[in-house]
Parts: sequence; structure tokens; C-alpha cells
Amino acid sequence: MTHPLLEIDRLSVEFRTGDGWKRITHDVSFDVAPRETVALVGESGSGKSVTAMSILDLLPSGTRRVGTIRFDGGDVLDLPEREIRRLRGARIATIFQEPMTALNPVYTIGSQLIAALRSHRELSAAEARTRAIELLGDVHMPAPEEMIDHYPHQLSGGQRQRAMIAMAISSEPALLIADEPTTALDVTVQAEILDLIIELQGRLGMGVLIITHDMGVVADVADRVVVMKDGRVVESCETEQLFRAPAEEYTRELLAAVPHLGQVSTVLTSSSERPRAEGVTVETAQPDAVLRMDDTVIRYPGRWRRPGYQAINGIDLSVSHGEIVGLVGESGSGKSTIGRAAVGLLPISEGRLRVRDHEITGRGRRALKELRRNVSMVFQDPASSLNPRRTIGQAISDPLLWHGTLRDAHRRRTRSQELLEQVRIDPDWVDRFPHELSGGQRQRIGIARAIATDPVLMIADEPTSALDVSVQAEVLNLFRDLQREIGFSCLFISHDLSVVETLANRVVVLRRGEVVEQGPAEQVLRRPRADYTKHLIAAAPVPDPIVQRRRREKRTGHAGLRVGTESVEHIHDTEEGHRS
Repeated sequence: MTHPLLEIDRLSVEFRTGDGWKRITHDVSFDVAPRETVALVGESGSGKSVTAMSILDLLPSGTRRVGTIRFDGGDVLDLPEREIRRLRGARIATIFQEPMTALNPVYTIGSQLIAALRSHRELSAAEARTRAIELLGDVHMPAPEEMIDHYPHQLSGGQRQRAMIAMAISSEPALLIADEPTTALDVTVQAEILDLIIELQGRLGMGVLIITHDMGVVADVADRVVVMKDGRVVESCETEQLFRAPAEEYTRELLAAVPHLGQVSTVLTSSSERPRAEGVTVETAQPDAVLRMDDTVIRYPGRWRRPGYQAINGIDLSVSHGEIVGLVGESGSGKSTIGRAAVGLLPISEGRLRVRDHEITGRGRRALKELRRNVSMVFQDPASSLNPRRTIGQAISDPLLWHGTLRDAHRRRTRSQELLEQVRIDPDWVDRFPHELSGGQRQRIGIARAIATDPVLMIADEPTSALDVSVQAEVLNLFRDLQREIGFSCLFISHDLSVVETLANRVVVLRRGEVVEQGPAEQVLRRPRADYTKHLIAAAPVPDPIVQRRRREKRTGHAGLRVGTESVEHIHDTEEGHRS
């Protein structure tokens, strides 16, 4: 029998407050064996990250740990700080959720990787650089000899995550802690990162502790699952058993909230039916479209004598009255560029772009201000899109002030309370600040601000990508209820195909600034014609470990076999057969 690599026994974490010590997690116990992957799941605030960061004492000041943490037979809590520093990165490595904030923006990824190598090994600068290039090659970084001298902002999200993984494995650790390593990544990049972690685990023999709210990721990679709620472990078992017959009601609710291609109804309340847009057809621009793009080209200008970049290559796209159109594709495909152009934040280089009766091309600031009375936007990260110094009531009513719709402060406050009630937040919270709300509550504030001006068109740019599955389900239900009530049209930008299927009437698939396929959501997501669309669908994880194992075997079991070559019809048939 394999002895555990990591053993956590009755671990509690306490935070110092003005009233004394407050216990955040309660008697958490689980273990991780060599070559085993254990997933730690639960909603935000359940104690997942606090527990994981306790292992290497990466908690903020004013905290203390009670219980036992054994690593490789020794008690971590008994180690002096100097020994803990030696343990970090050498025997236990960590991949953080957002590599852009974990990497230093003023240093190249090569210099940071070389520093990590030389902190644990006696290497010359030349030897360390050679090893750094080898590590970037090991994590399948394209052109590692060139990428080593790039800064973090010059890399894509997936490339930055690969750089973080290269640093994590630089000392060949025995345990890898991965905290939400695929959050906000496209499905294809996510699949590549998960494949990479599994490949490295097999090569190095690591134990892996992965913290995630994505149950599709859990089904794909985990051997065992530990479910946490309110700082306590409520269930712990093997992955297949958890998905087949969860013992706890909380686990069942968590699984039921997961959007799943082909199972739209499972995450929606009975009142939330798919919005119906009258007169919507499959093809491109409609004469009465709220948003219409005709042969539109968008270019980013070059800098320092470098050529510009053409992000959108002559596309035709429309959103009709009362319609939700899902815009999907990988990072760099042009999704957000289209969204920003639709609200007048980016100029059109060629072609036409109309919103309602407003021609955006070549219009001045006054015309754009008039346009934005009819168009609103919900951003991906509400924490960064809300002013931390303004109350949520002020944030919601600011558009009414800017557009001159409602200048009286008392009436704006009353309107803010009405909008709070509309997005199911207590109107008495009108004077609270964003930091006093959870992520899901802040996203509700973003939606309330977006509907404040009664828009005819809403641009929703990845509004649920960083939310827990249960909170995501609540936001999706709210979004659809409001769309049915108010009747706004929506361009919904997302990399999560199951979320798009939940909401959209039609789906437009982008690749490198061009439309490769569009049509009714059911047709595109269930019977796609383009190979690229099949590639996206086959890469999307589903919350079923048996199906995921078959997918992984099919994807990686044959040399050179790409995800896109797998028959999507076969995938759906397999899933339906397994569920039945």
C-alpha cells in the first residue's frame, strides 16, 4: 500500500479579529498519495484555498493553524521558517490562479525562471538559461528559445500558465498544488494545460492537489474528490463514486448546477425558458437588426514602426430584436474586439457597423455618447469594473447621471434601490461598497448597472467565467429572466460552450478574426459542420468521469490525433448512452 505523500489531519485555520480568534476552517482531514490527483471543490468561501495555502504557510499575517500537516512523513507545522522556505518550490510547488498577477511584469519569463532554478540549485547563469529553455520545451511552449526573452504581457493566457508550470516543476517537486489553474482559459487551452499536468505527473511521479470549481475539470483529472462547505469537509470519495452517487445533498446541488452541453434544463429554474426572438433566421444580417456588421474590418495600429494587426477580417454578423447571440472562439479570435467595437470603444477600419439606427463608422464623440444610451456592457471581472470608492448605488446610477437621464440625486438613489431589487439584492445595501459583496453579488451589480438605461443591446463579455457553478447558475437564471422581462438583445461572449447553449438563440464561431460557422445554437453545438467547431466542442470537459476518460484516451492514445478529429456525434451518443 502506498503511504500518503501529504496527510492533513483535523486542520483548522483561525484569523485574528477585533473580537479574538475566529475559526475559518474546521477539522479538515484528507491525504494525497504519490502520483495521485485529489480535487478540492466547493463554493467561494468554503475554505479550499485557505486549506491549500496552509500547507506552505502562505496565509496572510494574523492567522494560525491548529492540527497536523505531514509531508513525506514530517510535520510541516513543526518546521522553522527557514526550512519552510526550502520546502517551497523545491519539494512542494504551487501554480496560482492568475499567472498575470503571479508573474512579475517588469522581468522576462526567462529571468524569473532562471531565478527559480538558481534558488534551488548551484547553476551558472549559462547553465540556468539552458535548463530554462529545456523546461519551456517540456511544457510545450512554442519557440522556447524566443519566448524565454518575452515579458508576461507579451504571452497569451495559456502561455503564461505554461511559464508558471515550468517554474513549478523546475525543481521536480514531489507535490504540486494547482489553485484554479484553468480558470478563464479557453476550452482548447484548458485541455492542453490539463494534459500537460497529467503528462508531467506521470513523468515526475508527483502528487497533485487541484483546487477548482469546474466539475468538468474534476471529472477529467481527479482520482479522488474532497468537497468542502463553510470550512468543513462534507464528503470525500473516489471521483466516479462522487459523480455516480453523491452522498450529501450539498454535493448533489453542486453537480446539478453544472451547465453541460446537451443538458440545458439542469441548471435553470422552471421559469427560465430559452428566450425566443421572433423573425430570427440562421443567416447573417437582418434588415431590422439591432446590431449589424457588414464586411467589417478592425485593425490595431502598429507601434514603434511595427506593422499593425488585423483582428477582424471582413465579417458579417447581426443580432436581431430580442435575440441572444453567443460569440465563441479561442483567445485572440476577435470576440472581445467585436464587443468593444459595438459600444464604440474601438474604431472600424473598413466596412460598416450599425447599432439600431446609428452608424458607428466615422462618428464623433457626441454621436457615440448618444449610441451608449442604447447600448450597455457587462464586464468579465466586476471587481475591476466597479469603482472601489463608489457605493454600489452610485455605480448603478452613474450611467443615468452621465447621459442626463436622471440628474436628481434622490431620484437616482430610489432608482438604484429599484434596480437592486430587480437583480435580487437587498435594496438596503445601496450604500455598501463593492468589497463588501461576494463575486456573484458584484456581478449582479454589473448587470443592474447595464440595465439602468433600458438598453436595446447588451454586450456581455465573459460575465460568468470566474464564478462558482452554483453562483453561475444563479446569474444565468437572473440574466435570462431580465432578458425576457426587458426584451433587450444581447451579444453574449464566452468560451464556455455549455453556458452559451444555456442562453443563446444563435451561435457564431470565430477563428482568427473570421466567422467559421453560425446558426441556431442546437445545430452548431450538437451537429457542427466546421472542423474547428468540432475541435472546440470535443475539448470542452463534461461532468462525467467515464466520458472524460474515453475522450482522453481517444485524444491522447494515438500519436498525432487531434481533438478536432473526434466525431462530435459519437461523443454525444456516448454521453447519452452512459447517462441512460
